[in-house]
Amino acid sequence: MAKSTHSAIVDPRNENVKIYINGEFHSRENAQISVFDSGFLVGDGIWEGLRLHNGKFAFLDKHLDRLFAGASAIHLDIGLNKEELVNALLETVEINEMTDDVHVRIMITRGNKKTPSQHPSNVIGGPNIVIIAEHKVADPSISQEGITLFTVTVRRPPPDTLDQRLNCHSKLHEVIALIQAIEAGADEALMLDPTGSVATCNATNFFIIKNEEVWTSTGEYCLNGITRELIIEIARNNGMKAFEKPFSLTDVYSANEAFVTGTFGGLTPVTQVDGRKIADGRIGKTTMLLQDLYKEVVNAEVSK
Repeated sequence: MAKSTHSAIVDPRNENVKIYINGEFHSRENAQISVFDSGFLVGDGIWEGLRLHNGKFAFLDKHLDRLFAGASAIHLDIGLNKEELVNALLETVEINEMTDDVHVRIMITRGNKKTPSQHPSNVIGGPNIVIIAEHKVADPSISQEGITLFTVTVRRPPPDTLDQRLNCHSKLHEVIALIQAIEAGADEALMLDPTGSVATCNATNFFIIKNEEVWTSTGEYCLNGITRELIIEIARNNGMKAFEKPFSLTDVYSANEAFVTGTFGGLTPVTQVDGRKIADGRIGKTTMLLQDLYKEVVNAEVSK
């Protein structure tokens, strides 16, 4: 796998994981969804990524709240309440004998269609629910060495086009952005909003440290990331000034430090943007401090 915030150490146990599909478990090679599935046909679905530490899902309530809010926003009846969905998650990790360093992706689509079509009236039966749990440890070299970004031409659209706060299956603009960044020689993409301000990355939320302050975007044009929310809270609780505000590439190029956040990688340093080093190109002290503080919050969460 190319260098990215989702780079993981290869684990052969993943070849034998059991995949949850609509209440039943299947081997990896036999885990299948119909070609008439709404997600496959038109990207009609929502998803969440969770981490399992010490037998407990970190920040589970926050993830479920976001999942159910997304379902409500697109008028999708999941068919399970939160308790039933938690039981499905627990059953998945239990059948796979998983307790730690596990990444879980839950995907819910509107269901199978009787014909290829956007119209929800063509859905047959209920939604499709898939849970994939894998043994995944983030490649430690990524958090130690950092990643590089390239500012792409693909913009994050406004809420009246496709609300970026919705964690949905429609990710093609992000894929195109990532490909453009890779072709430019960077690891991942930095994306602007319709006003020209910095919005987010293709799969993570973006932060800079400037004038001893923590800055991230307004949040209007990016996923309402749970790790993003936690980093803002952690910074403020530890005496740092943290702001959600519009800022430009000029601010990025002159920043003291930069990093991105996400459920899988946690907090990952950014050493270079558009071929230009951030400060001296090394991981900054504030970034390292926030990495440690975030780990402490995760450990506290799963120790409750």
